[in-house]
Amino acid sequence: MAEPYPQDAELLDVLTRTGEKTGVSKPRGLVHRDGDYHRAVHVWIYAESTRELLLQRRADCKESWPGQWDISSAGHISAGDSSLATARRELYEELGISLPKDAFELIFVFLQECTINNGKYINNEYNDVYLVTTLVPIPLEAFTLQETEVSSVKYIHIDEYKDLLAKGDEEFVPYDVEGQYGQLFTIIEQRYKENMESRSLALQKQLSQYAPLKLDLELTGLSEADKEALLYILKASMVIDDIFYEQVWYGNSALRDWLKEHSNSSYLDQLKWMYYSINKGPWSCLDENTAFLTTADSAVKLLRDSTKPVSGWKGIEYRVAFPVVKPPGASFYPPDMDKMEFKLWKNTLSSSEQKAATGYFSVIRRHGDSLPLTTSHNINQLESEKPLKSDDLFIVPFSQEYSSSLAKAAELLRKASELSDSPSLKKLLKTKADAFLSNDYYESDLAWMELDSKLDVTIGPYETYEDALFGYKATFESFVGIRDDIATSQVKLFGDHLQDLERNLPLDDMYKSESVVAAPIRVIQLLYNAGDVKGPQTVAFNLPNDERIVNEHGTSMVLLKNVSEAKFNNILKPIADVCIKEEQKEYIDFESFYTHTICHECCHGIGPHTIVLPSGEQSTVRMELQEVHSALEEAKADIVGLWALKFLIDEGLLPKTLVRSMYVSFLAGCFRSIRFGLEEAHGKGQALQFNWLYEKNAFLFHSDETFSVDFAKIEAAVESLSREILTIQAKGDKAAAILLLQKYANLTQPLRIALGKLEEVEVPVDIAPIFGAANKILDMSS
Repeated sequence: MAEPYPQDAELLDVLTRTGEKTGVSKPRGLVHRDGDYHRAVHVWIYAESTRELLLQRRADCKESWPGQWDISSAGHISAGDSSLATARRELYEELGISLPKDAFELIFVFLQECTINNGKYINNEYNDVYLVTTLVPIPLEAFTLQETEVSSVKYIHIDEYKDLLAKGDEEFVPYDVEGQYGQLFTIIEQRYKENMESRSLALQKQLSQYAPLKLDLELTGLSEADKEALLYILKASMVIDDIFYEQVWYGNSALRDWLKEHSNSSYLDQLKWMYYSINKGPWSCLDENTAFLTTADSAVKLLRDSTKPVSGWKGIEYRVAFPVVKPPGASFYPPDMDKMEFKLWKNTLSSSEQKAATGYFSVIRRHGDSLPLTTSHNINQLESEKPLKSDDLFIVPFSQEYSSSLAKAAELLRKASELSDSPSLKKLLKTKADAFLSNDYYESDLAWMELDSKLDVTIGPYETYEDALFGYKATFESFVGIRDDIATSQVKLFGDHLQDLERNLPLDDMYKSESVVAAPIRVIQLLYNAGDVKGPQTVAFNLPNDERIVNEHGTSMVLLKNVSEAKFNNILKPIADVCIKEEQKEYIDFESFYTHTICHECCHGIGPHTIVLPSGEQSTVRMELQEVHSALEEAKADIVGLWALKFLIDEGLLPKTLVRSMYVSFLAGCFRSIRFGLEEAHGKGQALQFNWLYEKNAFLFHSDETFSVDFAKIEAAVESLSREILTIQAKGDKAAAILLLQKYANLTQPLRIALGKLEEVEVPVDIAPIFGAANKILDMSS
């Protein structure tokens, strides 16, 4: 029979030994009696000017470590509560300090396993360790201490505190500074041992991975009316850029403004700003999203009313914190929300609410994260005030979350619509402006597919790569270009044969669609881009991703020809010179590279999208594969695109001379994409393909560390991988997708050798476009 619990008992979630929730909650006293694993938070306040940590003396009445000096603030995470909300609340209740969420940096998770009080108190605790960095120490008289928890506070130099812990001084709660908890000191010490010369060299090396390239177009063929409209479209694109910065991480806009403002302070600050601008965040896209900045580089904010007032003191100046590990959920979800919490919450929703929660155009927020800052007049009400429940998740549409920016962008697009003399462009701009305010993008996406204008515009929320938690949420982007009419007419062949490709896919017939709509293809010369265009630059895109439109109307494709040419000349050819066996280098040509790019984008539109699960329930590939969908979909488009080229050649629709060049150009292209990093969908998908084809001996590695294609084996290997991926998608088999990626999407030894050689000769990884014509238009208007 279950043990009865008092109604007012504080319940804690019981965890497994490895930290997962069991679904059981128990009173705190019983958790420590029974040695159950549970969660808590540690919050450290660090003053960077004096290199001091704030310590609190635990109240004498505490059950554990009474009267000893300990963490600035700490507490258990109650059942149903979140980590970050608990950290904020504990700091508020124990010390009278109310800080916003961007002050808290989660630096590591510490598992503490110990027994005290003669075996009566067993502490098996997962601690989320947070760091709050202030410029100078907070005056001690600014704190309001919770007498039942804290008897006093003091600052201590970080080195002195570390030495005292190492010696086992009994006045201090013990932590093993040589073990897990030593990370606290290591992290702080490393980020303030800044050697400007070494950091500058490191950033210079990272910047050298991008070849700056001016894409300076003449506005040939644009009417005077569309030239006038262009200015407002470019301005709207800049607003879209602002939204994307917000979507990456909730403190990103403040960091951007700070780095830009200080970019002229030193050469190092200039390099920080330059590399940040390419990545649009503090994590390097080409280095598995490793942080190239720390919170010590971050923006400074001033809070005037976050503590009890102190005469002559202006308030807390703190660093906007960002996690060392890039948040997988970007800013689409609460920063401390995990998959299980989302799943449990989603199951409580109606079907329409579930659709909104997992839809492209919404974010998930937590009421507890919006706790107001305290002010001087209510700081003494700490004991009586109770914060909102932190587990109360809710859905916010993009139109509300980014309302101010979207209203501004909508106004600019309406002005552009009024000026343009292209009927289809006028319609696109007007419907997109409406969509920004209504959050319904259906009509505007149809208008985009029907666009027939010399001035080509793609603007809005589309790709879901940034949502690495589920792959649900779309990021805002903008591409503005001038249509290349001759190149557009040349690629019509691919759209015309989309149904033939679907019908002949290496996939069981039961999974094939009989109603594939030919994808219109537009080739443009890129004039400007903004929003989700960080890091490696795309050469094409196939949109929209919304399954409703894909099923009813298909997709449209846009190819960025000048970007493709720039990548081929500046990256692919140098890669081939280093990595491809001498006798096959002659097969590297732009036509093969460009034609496969077209086929790649076409193949996003074929194969499984809406699927029927074994249960008979209808779903989509994206919904079933979640966070692994993007990598597998990119691999599918690549490998099926290669299969499709061979099919079209066999049908006599493309020249046979393309056969060898397309395979060798694809091989060279593998190294190009894998250099984007295996955290990125294209790089991960490309590693999967390379390793599969290498295992099948379709790609060969030679003693001189070059590679070649075995033309006798490549066709069968391409078909087998195409079948494997398409079948996984058709079944919505996430477990099989994970296994496939785990086995093949790795940096194997042949890949390491190839990438090492490319780094040694300093072949750029990608281009960093400079939009001369667009910037000139914007500068003239300012």
